Amino acid sequence: MNKRFLGVLIFAFVVAAGGGFLTYKSLISRGGAATPARPTATIVIASRNLEVGTILKDSDVKLAEWSGAVPVGASNRTADYIGRGVVTPIYSDEPLIESRLAPKGAGGGLAAMIPQGMRAFAVRVNDVVGVAGFVVPGMRVDVVINGNAPGGNDALGTLARTLMQNVEVLSAGQDYKKDAEGKPVTSQVVTLLVTPDDAEKLSLAANQTTIQLVLRNPVDRDVAKVPGSALAYLFNSPGAAKPAVTPPPVPKVVAVEQPAPKPPPFKMEIFAGTKKTETSFENRGEDK
Repeated sequence: MNKRFLGVLIFAFVVAAGGGFLTYKSLISRGGAATPARPTATIVIASRNLEVGTILKDSDVKLAEWSGAVPVGASNRTADYIGRGVVTPIYSDEPLIESRLAPKGAGGGLAAMIPQGMRAFAVRVNDVVGVAGFVVPGMRVDVVINGNAPGGNDALGTLARTLMQNVEVLSAGQDYKKDAEGKPVTSQVVTLLVTPDDAEKLSLAANQTTIQLVLRNPVDRDVAKVPGSALAYLFNSPGAAKPAVTPPPVPKVVAVEQPAPKPPPFKMEIFAGTKKTETSFENRGEDK
């Protein structure tokens, strides 16, 4: 190998190693000189994981030093949170803020989770109606009803219609009731968050029709335009037109001929001296 080329190669290696070492020392010195961030405020945080519906106690909260911007709604007074209900899950060492707690005096449980102007409506379902246990709090469902419309066409059979879409599930669990013999049995209950108007519709549907819950993607908020279906449509061949709805026959009105009114009878007065008599004769309408 050429000695001159070997010398240049060794020199370049020494220069590169020296530059790398100096760069490393510079970075280490800068990192050591950096001072840790100082706490900017003292706020109330959760001392443990808090589930929805929990009523906060002294042991559930604590004061801690917080670095950086103070979260909106945070406070440095534990008295501001004691006795209030948790409406969304809060994890340990997470700041307590107003938007994640029920208003003061509202307590905890399901009632504290209902927004103003909304209602919680409980629907009794079975495993099939409840989408085999996949309906859990926070999910979104559509409500489909099956039944017969009052005064509808019997030829169509049972009707199915999507009554509501994108309804939030507040809770789902078991309810205990008694059967005809008084024995306790369990049934699934799903509580939906609806408007007062929808609560009235659900009340009628729960008593007069069969309800089916349809699970949907929580991020899918589109309202689908569905016309509804009928049992008669299911037995059509693919692509065939839906059976026409034949209106009931209109009863034929027959005019009843009224008999002509009878003319008034003829009256004849007969005088015999001072005695007067009156005789009536049937008027047949004949010309005199």
